Amino acid sequence: MNNQTLALTQEQRQIQTLAPQLRQSLELLQVPVLELRALIQKELQQNPVLEEKGGEAVSLDPQPDGDNHTDEKELNFKEEFEILMRLDKETHDYFLQQYEPFDADSEKKRNYALEVRAPEESLQEHLAKQLAFLELSDRDRRIGELIIGCINEEGYLIQGIEELAASAGYEPACLDDVLALIRDFDPVGVGARDLKECLLIQLQRFGHDSSLAMKIVSGHLDLMAAKNYGEIARTLNVTADEVQAAAKMIATLDPRPGLAFGSETAPYISPEIFVEKGEAGYYVVLNDEWIPRLRISKYYQQLMSDSQSTEEVKKYIMDKVKAGLFMMKSIEQRQRTLRRVASEIVKVQAEFFDSGIACLKPLTMAEVARQVGLHETTVCRCVANKFMKTPCGVFAMKYFFMPGLKTNDGRFVSNKAVRDLVGGMVAEEDSAHPLSDQEIFERLSAQGLQVARRTVAKYRLALKIPPSHMRKSG
Repeated sequence: MNNQTLALTQEQRQIQTLAPQLRQSLELLQVPVLELRALIQKELQQNPVLEEKGGEAVSLDPQPDGDNHTDEKELNFKEEFEILMRLDKETHDYFLQQYEPFDADSEKKRNYALEVRAPEESLQEHLAKQLAFLELSDRDRRIGELIIGCINEEGYLIQGIEELAASAGYEPACLDDVLALIRDFDPVGVGARDLKECLLIQLQRFGHDSSLAMKIVSGHLDLMAAKNYGEIARTLNVTADEVQAAAKMIATLDPRPGLAFGSETAPYISPEIFVEKGEAGYYVVLNDEWIPRLRISKYYQQLMSDSQSTEEVKKYIMDKVKAGLFMMKSIEQRQRTLRRVASEIVKVQAEFFDSGIACLKPLTMAEVARQVGLHETTVCRCVANKFMKTPCGVFAMKYFFMPGLKTNDGRFVSNKAVRDLVGGMVAEEDSAHPLSDQEIFERLSAQGLQVARRTVAKYRLALKIPPSHMRKSG
């Protein structure tokens, strides 16, 4: 075996790191206005040279009052800001991290990791993925999809097996067999008809088939809900302590297993862009009311000019002024970038504000980036978690970015517009003879839209429209 030794070596190489100022600038660009306000308030607490002045714009070049003489020791704020990025090299070593050498592919992956957030998976999607792994016949797979479509967001089967079998033309026994398979899926307890059945499925899966908890859930669930442990103990001939222990174990079960998927709390939305119409067309107005107006405190400006201030005090003030100026400049740059991107969106989607979703045009972030002279990832950060208030309602800025489908005459129509057409066709159909996916596909083709039949089925599922045989009535 070769001898192993420890040694110090020097290596020179180029690496790319994010400077602290750049990290802050990107964070301010990406966060919505309410989070931006919280970040500014935090900076106000941490940086004593910053202060808020209500009703005034962000001051990038504050000057002290009076006719004080400007000498070489007095701060020149514009000059300080211009050299701010160069001075970042002083702290470069502190933030140095071991990254792989830069190349275009790794940069693209890093940007993708920063920007892409996987959409939350719904319960139906989670169950459908598990169904796909089973080796089933075509009939059983269709039955499985039918049952999954009838499971609500809490994880319960909302239609009876006999009713489902009658509507789909299958024997109830066939549906019972497939339902038994689905009840083995994750989350545990899915596919139950009621709370009792849901808890029993979980107890069986967790190996409590012959436990006291199983007996309580099977026959005394109402007494347990009322916490009448004494009556349960007398009925089952056990001690009250045993009943309480079983009740604690039952309390660990999930009565609504489906809520772990696709459950969202309603967020508070404050639009950052107002779209208004003038004589020359639509234009954007920034909502600045949530953003505090900042300036450098005059007290610290005077303290910096005071000949009695020590060099240590001046250095401390200088560092805080640099941080404050960069925060103020970053806010201004954020608002300017947001206005440019929003103005380009409004210019492209002007017909949407007049005529609705049918006139929503295909648009990508790469196209907007080219028009406004920014990088695509900057546009992605800019529109993340931000909303526009338009004459048609409040929309997330990302709503206006959508690939399109090509028509026979060479035009492009957004996917949202096609999906809206599908929903309109179903809404106007004869309930006695509902449209099948094939018929919807043929109607779209007749309008010159080049869309596949499987795409029609995908749009129908996205609109939560059941298959044609389940929509039939009369």
